[in-house]
Amino acid sequence: MTNSDEHAGGLSHLDARGEARMVDVSAKETTTREATARGRVFLAPETLALIVEGRAPKGDVLATARVAGIMAAKRTHELIPLCHPLPITAVRLTLEPDHAASTIEVEATVRVTGQTGVEMEALTAVSIAALTVYDMVKAVQRDVRKIGRA
Repeated sequence: MTNSDEHAGGLSHLDARGEARMVDVSAKETTTREATARGRVFLAPETLALIVEGRAPKGDVLATARVAGIMAAKRTHELIPLCHPLPITAVRLTLEPDHAASTIEVEATVRVTGQTGVEMEALTAVSIAALTVYDMVKAVQRDVRKIGRA
């Protein structure tokens, strides 16, 4: 099986019949690959202050979101059906409060030495970290917005 003989319309995750499949990466060279994704969580200034001052009702929002994002990167293949399980070598996840914008900037950089990239792992890490922030402050602010960009 090769990647080129089964594409439907040039999409590597579809076979000749248009059915989903996991791409065969066995012929690809093993290289070090890295991906970075970013997102923002928009908060009311009062909510951001609770987080930064460590007064959120559910505990340390930033530490919990950081761990959640790292865990999510490692489990991406369990969440997204056609992602390969990867031997991730590093995940760096930061959550930086921006008081002027009343946001938390979430950034994840994921690294692997393997045969496929880690873009989905970086995006998943950012998404889950942002959702964790929301989960931990929804009791004090229901209208939190999460915006992602890579």
